[in-house]
Amino acid sequence: MNHLNKNNYSNTAELKEIMTAPPMTAEQHAIIIRKRIKDRRMIEEAREKKTEDDDLFGD
Repeated sequence: MNHLNKNNYSNTAELKEIMTAPPMTAEQHAIIIRKRIKDRRMIEEAREKKTEDDDLFGD
């Protein structure tokens, strides 16, 4: 896997910050999930386009 990929699941927050933060609302969660899906689709489409271009030009 590419070492430049961002790990969406890593967090450098301190445990105290996490435990004392108010819970995420359903709306906030939905926004994050939609963004993650959009980003994943964009990457998948770019990979597919690159594969199609490689096949087209015989690379």
